[in-house]
Amino acid sequence: MPSASQNLSPQIIAPHLDFGDALDFYSTWPAPTVIISDGAYGVAGFPGDHRNPQKLTQWYEPHIAAWAQAALPSTTLWFWNTEIGWAKVAETLEKYGWVYRACHTWDKGLAHIAGNVNGQTIRGLPVVTEVCVQYVREVQLLTPSGETLPIKAWLRAEWQRSGLAFKLTNEAAGVGNAASRKYFTADDLWYLPPSEMMEKLALYANQHGRLSDRPYFSLDGQTPVRAEQWAQLRAKWHHQHGLTNVWAVRPNAGQERIKTAAGKILHPNQKPLVLMDLIIRASSDPGDVVWEPFGGLCSGVLAAVQLGRAGYAAEINPEFCRAAAQRLGLTP
Repeated sequence: MPSASQNLSPQIIAPHLDFGDALDFYSTWPAPTVIISDGAYGVAGFPGDHRNPQKLTQWYEPHIAAWAQAALPSTTLWFWNTEIGWAKVAETLEKYGWVYRACHTWDKGLAHIAGNVNGQTIRGLPVVTEVCVQYVREVQLLTPSGETLPIKAWLRAEWQRSGLAFKLTNEAAGVGNAASRKYFTADDLWYLPPSEMMEKLALYANQHGRLSDRPYFSLDGQTPVRAEQWAQLRAKWHHQHGLTNVWAVRPNAGQERIKTAAGKILHPNQKPLVLMDLIIRASSDPGDVVWEPFGGLCSGVLAAVQLGRAGYAAEINPEFCRAAAQRLGLTP
């Protein structure tokens, strides 16, 4: 797994940290390419956290709704929680148009359970994991009739509107049968056409389709979609070879762990920078905006800054907020 110090961008963008409830600040932040949610777990882990995960849906819903309103088609949400915490919130995420991509497991190792065994926890296998669940946006596109459709249905509707046979999509894309078999199939084997293929398909439909007052495959109703426009309609992804969805990384220790003046651990679940580096690097580019609504000690924003992204965070706990501001270089 790459370290948080590898391949850092030379461009440093000053972080932004607000003190208070993130709900009060979302409208003032620029649209995010990445949202890192590391809020309530339902384990009474911080002041205001519920002890019962059953209440997490109510806690998260206004935030999830706000994220959906602010998100771009290219936005990725990384939702950190316990396994049961995520299970309670998953339906609400789907309700607001967040589409599940993958569940990643943080394996903290056996050292995590040292001294954490009692009469209740011993009646089962020790838990040494959290999950970081990846979501993207469900993109809907407008048809000439004013109806909105998911991309898969929109593609088929636009080609049908052109009056051309589906088998001609292969000729349009310059492939054997991949276009009709993958990009325009009605079954579950469908996947999104790559940007360069989409531009070829749009060009072909407009050159050979029946006459129409509105261009085929147009996002604005004026011109056919171009490759760079199409690329913005899906979440960004930069593949990192050799990584899987299980992250065997020990909890923070040493200099990275933030402590009080008395030497005690300040935040009970401070995320390692290497994990924040991993998810930000995978789902964004330098200059993109990263949100960390429940900042804590702002490991996400710190990693974002080191990678040349613009980080925006809020933290409602004054002690955490002061420590985060100092960590980000916002206070002496």
